Amino acid sequence: MDKTITGPDGKQRCRWSAATPEFLDYHDLEWGFPVADDHRLFEKLCLEGFQSGLSWRTILAKRDNFRTAFHGFDFHRIARYTEQDIERLLRDEGIVRHRGKIQATIENARQALRMVEKEGSLGAFFWRYEPDPAKLPPPQSASTSPESIALSKALKKRGWKFVGPTTMYAFMQAMGLLNDHVENCSLRTEVALERHRFQRPG
Repeated sequence: MDKTITGPDGKQRCRWSAATPEFLDYHDLEWGFPVADDHRLFEKLCLEGFQSGLSWRTILAKRDNFRTAFHGFDFHRIARYTEQDIERLLRDEGIVRHRGKIQATIENARQALRMVEKEGSLGAFFWRYEPDPAKLPPPQSASTSPESIALSKALKKRGWKFVGPTTMYAFMQAMGLLNDHVENCSLRTEVALERHRFQRPG
């Protein structure tokens, strides 16, 4: 099967971008572009955790609701959440009401604070796991990597939840730690240029 599809503007894109209307902008404006901002990194990691067992379409459709419910994924604020906040979130029909995932988000916020204190930023930590582009498999042919496995182990050791190797690989794809747009996708070159210009946090 061809891995690209012609978009409404005639450009070739990764085939998955046509699966639902919400995916087009996500593919063109976000997926694969490198991110250093700690709040965006934390948000994506949390949303990947909420996606576990669900589709990304479900999470993307609810993303604005998640942002409102979790105060813009400000991990400084989430780290102070109490049982009252958990009950509030469990009543919120706009998000995924899963107690374990909600509690994991709160615990991950607390771990994020510790990581920033120790490492300087979340970005400085996550970008240490950027894979060597020369050693990557063909785009969209893998669901884990040695780096995603290592990142998963490192986070679990620090007490993070819902951070398995597959989840971490999806996180790395989305946050631009690798360029996984397929070869003929019109965004692959654009992402490559952004990655070239990107200043790695450290």
